[in-house]
Amino acid sequence: MYNTPTPLPPSRPPAGGLPSAVAAALWRADQLGAPVSAVWPSGFAALDAQLPGGGWPGHGLTEILTPHSGTLEWRLLAPALRRVCAAGQPVVVVGPPLPPHLPGLRFEGIDARSLVWVQADTPAERLWSAEQLIKAQACGALVAWLPQARAAQIRRLQVLAAGFEAPVFVCRPSRALRESSAAPLRVQAAVGLDWALRVRIAKRKGPPLDDTLHLASVPGALAAVLPPRLGQPSRWFFREEIDHVVVRPVAQPERRHSTVH
Repeated sequence: MYNTPTPLPPSRPPAGGLPSAVAAALWRADQLGAPVSAVWPSGFAALDAQLPGGGWPGHGLTEILTPHSGTLEWRLLAPALRRVCAAGQPVVVVGPPLPPHLPGLRFEGIDARSLVWVQADTPAERLWSAEQLIKAQACGALVAWLPQARAAQIRRLQVLAAGFEAPVFVCRPSRALRESSAAPLRVQAAVGLDWALRVRIAKRKGPPLDDTLHLASVPGALAAVLPPRLGQPSRWFFREEIDHVVVRPVAQPERRHSTVH
């Protein structure tokens, strides 16, 4: 004779309505996303506070959008790349519009021995090089200039980068912001006043950020020789403009007296 097993009582979800494992993996659109891997601090506290996980993420593309390619990308990424080099990992750059200025990078703390420059001239060569480096996981950080990349090509790179723990930066012109992109993080950078960078996070895993961040970013080669009075050059420029302004009284309209006969 078999005994009928007593049915177990149904498990009750926690007070929040979801099992703890599910609740821990749940992401809400009004919150910054949690990192799926290690993140690399950007070197700018204000920017880290707005990046999901508090830094540049791995396992995905980060688009850097600038009006003029070749200079602002280095100023924005140099603090993070310096950490990669300090950890003994190579930094690979693919197809930069200008040759890397090694003395300037040395001032930023980037060791030339840890920098690998892939000179790829055509869009197809740059795209192929970036794909192969991601597949091989051959570097500690990858920076690729792909100004002519199409949406389908960015999507393919994002699929490949999802399996790569190191940060992958794709540099594109600002006008690409009008195009759709599979990159989970898109950051727009421009020149600001007083050696600052104006940075706007156009896309992130979290609520939209309407504010523009102003990040102090004196180029490393100037930081050691810049006199204090030029730390905020806009104060002097505006002051000179005010000193040269000539203020003249507003001419009063001439009054005409009518003669009454």
